[in-house]
Amino acid sequence: LEETIAALMGKEAAIFVPSGTMGNQIALQCHTRRGDEVLLGESAHIAFDESGAGAAWAGVQFAAVGKGGLFTAAELAEAIREPDEHCASQRLVAVENPHNRAGGKTFAQRELLAIAEVARREGLGLHLDGARIWNAAIAAGLSTAELAAPFDTVNLCFSKGLGAPVGSALCGSRAMIVRARTYRKMFGGGMRQAGILAAAALFAIEHHRARIAEDHAAARVIAAALREVPGDAVVLDGDTNQVNVDTPGIPASRLIEAARRRGVLVGAMAPFRTRAVTHLDVLPADV
Repeated sequence: LEETIAALMGKEAAIFVPSGTMGNQIALQCHTRRGDEVLLGESAHIAFDESGAGAAWAGVQFAAVGKGGLFTAAELAEAIREPDEHCASQRLVAVENPHNRAGGKTFAQRELLAIAEVARREGLGLHLDGARIWNAAIAAGLSTAELAAPFDTVNLCFSKGLGAPVGSALCGSRAMIVRARTYRKMFGGGMRQAGILAAAALFAIEHHRARIAEDHAAARVIAAALREVPGDAVVLDGDTNQVNVDTPGIPASRLIEAARRRGVLVGAMAPFRTRAVTHLDVLPADV
């Protein structure tokens, strides 16, 4: 599995980890020193949805770039400071593509290349939180290796668009992955009888990648239908398999319960934002 994933991402090596959170946190350990600053998009998973692990384990702080999750090379350049003993050392740029809390929106490849150029010029490392990189590749019409090419490390997930029961991977140079293996062991991720999980991930890679386009099409159908509903709701959909609905004055919890009574499971992204995600278990009739 690790050899297959490294090849698909165009990297020298990879390690299998239990979760995307562990993959991201290992990457922080490999790239940074305590007290460093990591530049990333607003509400990025690595800072917003990982229980404060970046501060607790790597000892880093985060600085948001741009608005709404995505950012440009120009915005990154504006956020980079001259070295100053009064400020944290900026060490890493982390990109989440697609961006979960932005509704599954993706970065344009030309923008990723420009972001990487700025980061390289300033001596910053590059990490891709590609938990949903399979979706980003389908949306962009590019290979995963092309999307991953600008980055030193790539974190990806088998249990989202691909539908495997569990598991993620971290990819990078051989030297980086040697360090990553040590941190995986420290974090308790050195799994023993993991072959059954790796087999499921391999099956998902071999059989479920192409069909991700069906999930994207299903999400667009749902978004279009929701936009026809009268009222003040705002439908936000990205390029992939997520649809967010903002309902001013109507709590997401109320919509979630109403949908559940009708046999539809959705989730809350914020007090007044509901999220629907299409995947391989959602059939055309369900849409």
